Amino acid sequence: MNERYYAQAIELKWQKKWADAELFKVSEDKDRSKKYYLLEMFPYPSGNLHMGHVRNYSIGDVVSRTLKMQGYNVLHPMGYDSFGLPAENAAIKHNTHPAVWTSSNIENMNKQLKRLGLSYDWDREVQTYREDYYRWMQWLFIEFWKRGLAYKKENPVNWCPSCQTVLANEQVVDGKCERCGTPVTKKKLSQWYLKITEYADRLLDDLDELPGWPEKVKTMQRNWIGRSEGTEVEFRIKDMDETVTVFTTRVDTLFGTSFMVVSPELEFAEKLIEGGGYEKECREYQEQAKRMSDIERTSLTKEKTGQFTGRYAVNPVTGADLPIYLADYVLLGYGTGAVMGVPAHDQRDFEFATKFGLDIIPVVDPGREDVDVEHLTQAFEAEGKMINSGKYNGMDNEDAIAAIRADLEQRGIAKKTVNYKLRDWLISRQRYWGCPIPMVYCEEHGWQPVPEDQLPVLLPTDVEFTGKGESPIATSPSFQNAVCPICGKHAVREVDTMDTFLDSSWYFLRYCDPHNDKEPFSKEKVDYWMNVDQYIGGIEHAILHLLYSRFFTKVLYDMGMVSCSEPFKNLLTQGMVLKGGTKMSKSVGNVVSPDEIVERFGADTARLFILFAAPPEKELEWSDTGVEGSYRFLNRVYRLIYELAPQIENIPRVYTAETKEDKQLAFALNSAVKRVTGDVTGRFNFNTATSAIMELVNEMYSYKELEDVNMGLLADACDKTVLLLAPFVPHICEELWEGLGHEGFVSEHAWPECDESALVKDTVEIVVQINGKVRGRMDVPAGLSREELQETVMASDEAKALIDGKTVVKVISVPGKLLNIVVR
Repeated sequence: MNERYYAQAIELKWQKKWADAELFKVSEDKDRSKKYYLLEMFPYPSGNLHMGHVRNYSIGDVVSRTLKMQGYNVLHPMGYDSFGLPAENAAIKHNTHPAVWTSSNIENMNKQLKRLGLSYDWDREVQTYREDYYRWMQWLFIEFWKRGLAYKKENPVNWCPSCQTVLANEQVVDGKCERCGTPVTKKKLSQWYLKITEYADRLLDDLDELPGWPEKVKTMQRNWIGRSEGTEVEFRIKDMDETVTVFTTRVDTLFGTSFMVVSPELEFAEKLIEGGGYEKECREYQEQAKRMSDIERTSLTKEKTGQFTGRYAVNPVTGADLPIYLADYVLLGYGTGAVMGVPAHDQRDFEFATKFGLDIIPVVDPGREDVDVEHLTQAFEAEGKMINSGKYNGMDNEDAIAAIRADLEQRGIAKKTVNYKLRDWLISRQRYWGCPIPMVYCEEHGWQPVPEDQLPVLLPTDVEFTGKGESPIATSPSFQNAVCPICGKHAVREVDTMDTFLDSSWYFLRYCDPHNDKEPFSKEKVDYWMNVDQYIGGIEHAILHLLYSRFFTKVLYDMGMVSCSEPFKNLLTQGMVLKGGTKMSKSVGNVVSPDEIVERFGADTARLFILFAAPPEKELEWSDTGVEGSYRFLNRVYRLIYELAPQIENIPRVYTAETKEDKQLAFALNSAVKRVTGDVTGRFNFNTATSAIMELVNEMYSYKELEDVNMGLLADACDKTVLLLAPFVPHICEELWEGLGHEGFVSEHAWPECDESALVKDTVEIVVQINGKVRGRMDVPAGLSREELQETVMASDEAKALIDGKTVVKVISVPGKLLNIVVR
């Protein structure tokens, strides 16, 4: 053991020893009663780790290492979500293949992860771009298709005519492509979907079975699924032999309906436009709507626009004619694509009716002084007694919902139904660097899956990366030619690739059996490890990734491939790492490189700071002085053990705490053991856990300077301090453990246990105050009552001296804390 703490040399030494010993390689062990699956969300291989990664993985590593020391069989894997657009853009920019760029980035990030000393079972590494992974991704897609959960249909998408590509809603800014500024249009494309809506109720209901998830995340998922119970009502179209169906949660407001709005993309809109007398204006409006993103169209601050079709619907309860408008704020996927306008009770409808001079009819009186139903200046929530509603007047509006629905059902024009905001999952991407969709199209037999013995369908290499047009796969002269598996005739292969969210929707299952070449994973192995006991990742994945993973798991459960219907038992969403109050970003210029910190201070310092600086779920403000403070603390621990190791080398770790100072150190030691154990494996309060260890180290420094030192106690304190610190700063602790004369790895040693008897104090220190000001401190027997504490202190020489010559007015006694003597 060197006299000085050389972090880099120590860390490289122990990383090699861990790797040579395959220390963190695990297998299924049914003889061990305790298993634990600890998983952090795997990264995209961008090329370099950032501090957010370091925080995420350090959190998981502390828990993993602690549980391993507590006797758990811990699965702690790592891999890469390695398909995606950045690699394709890099291929275009650098004239290289995406695989080359991806592989190089993974190689660098693996070095960085290993340099941090993370306890991963690298034998289980999964890379989603590799054929041994996406072969089974294709197999699973086909299984979904066989179960009717995958289908293809035409739908309008955002299209940039210049870039010749589909844009997500988020990529459309002010109606223009964010990349080139060209006005965006809508284009119908035939694309693949997964029928996640079939699982909407289960995805919603089973959130109640996840007490280990943050309530915020569960609320976000509930809102995204958006289940609402309501009524579908048929409206007859005047002068046409047609009806249109509207979904509403408030059928009690039918009497207040004064118009109807439909989505410009609604197929039925074409029938309304033809012969309506406003065909030219309607076509122009449809084109205008095509140039807007869904986000812009539904913005609450956007001025309402619309175009009268020349057609009228008939109100089924009043018989009144309702003008029908095209309106861009109605999206094709919303309900039925047609909405009844109730301007008195919906602000969006109120603004529309005001602009177009349409009737505003209140049908519910809330009975509030702040609402004048006869002179409305804005819409108001419809809760109260029915008005302007014929025979339903005077009814409570909740009762009116059931009554009106029943009457309409009797007429055969309404039914109770459930609607969802959730839409089926669009998984087609017109990109190259993704998993090929394993389907071929035959003129006679339609879409058919590629036979299993022909999987995987490999990405072609004879492609051009132009950044325009269809997927680059479409430029391959050989790829599209295929054979129909049914009739053997010519077929055309699908050129779209899958959304990369599919790859990350089941990777946690592949970790359980990563080398299986016969099936995606063995059910026996998955049943041993699943579900994931603790999942850790950013709040930005609260909806899509977690929802899709839950969906996949439920489908696989129904297929009998897994025995759990939820993938993640507990979820921790860690906060971002900030500098100067903002998220670290190259554009802002406030990025701190993990490599620089490791090179200057060592990985252990980086880990300690990032765990000590803030609770894991809170944002963490980067502090250079905080990093330096963590480094100084590790040096302090190193010096302490270096100094004491020769003195305690052959000292038995058996002792009895006799003196007051013995008991004080024993109390600090066992308090730290209890605190760290609870904070790490229960509450995830890593900052308070490390704080408890720092307090213990301070106590040890004071204790070792005493003349009468209990060497057995001090030796035990040295051992347990190193053991408690080991999950946080494993490299230095391995070095110190070896320096203390122990054999084997500290990482494999049993976790220390708390001696509860050492936490029972014979005496406690209380504060003595005079008129509220501290005048002294006293040790008194523990457990004194209010009266006993007052009697003990007042009889002491210290108290008598403090009140000498004064009149005691009042004594305030707080057992175990203080005694305040009020005098004059």
